[in-house]
Amino acid sequence: MAFRLALDLVKRSLSKTAKMLGGGLRSMLHGRVLDDATITQIEERLIAADVGVHAAREITAALRAEFRSGRVERGEDAIEFLKRSLKARWGAASIALARSPMGPTVFLVAGVNGAGKTTSIAKIARELRGQGRTVLLAAADTFRAGAVEQLSIWGSRLGVEVVRGAAGGDPAAVAFDAAQAAVKRGVDVLLVDTAGRLHNQENLMRELTKIKSVVSRCIPGAPHETLLVVDATAGQNALVQARMFAAAIEVTGIFLAKIDGTAKGGIVVAIQDELKIPVKLLGTGETPEDVQPFDPDSFIEAMFAE
Repeated sequence: MAFRLALDLVKRSLSKTAKMLGGGLRSMLHGRVLDDATITQIEERLIAADVGVHAAREITAALRAEFRSGRVERGEDAIEFLKRSLKARWGAASIALARSPMGPTVFLVAGVNGAGKTTSIAKIARELRGQGRTVLLAAADTFRAGAVEQLSIWGSRLGVEVVRGAAGGDPAAVAFDAAQAAVKRGVDVLLVDTAGRLHNQENLMRELTKIKSVVSRCIPGAPHETLLVVDATAGQNALVQARMFAAAIEVTGIFLAKIDGTAKGGIVVAIQDELKIPVKLLGTGETPEDVQPFDPDSFIEAMFAE
């Protein structure tokens, strides 16, 4: 299930990261011959962009080896080396969204309160509608005040029906009703909004597991995609969020929201390195149109744009 890639939008949304990382490195390295001290400064820049200490040290250790062997000598060459090294960390990992071969494709969407989960669901729904797919929303985040109403407002704006229950009601019951409705109506995609936080992680895990169970009872193989919405502006806290949910549920992909609001877009590298969960979608602004598929090569190029 492919989303359309607009390279200029990705580049624009990463302008803060590019200014801090790409622009900063270019002005520091322009016309300069590498030395050990400069490579240490490069490592500090990578860490400041939230690439992660492990990745930054690994990449700069390789750069230092290349420098000492005489294969990389100029500052400009170092930037190209960094880009190649970062791109290579994804290998052949699939970043495509799942699609069910029969019946509705079910997306379970999770994320902490405040991460931009409901808006991200609206962005996915709008994009899918634009592709000509029929979409149904399930308002299963029944514990957060206003969450059901918020999703219903988005549904009304986008012309997408929302299956909802009473505030404080059973989220799994809402998900079950929505799954039955999706099958009965033959919709292409069911997007299930889930609770961002319960009293503790154990309760959260139990609730999400229950939702997955009731949905799979109606639709074999569901959920086909379990997306975690992570706030890019949270920096390393975004990694903490991802780690917490990955321990609770089987996350298949990450929607990195608010990437336009941070200079620390390198968090995608830290997530990939530590959790091996692919970032699949990017929230590149505040409107429903602002969503892009994650493409490692384009993303890394945008991080180092002039």
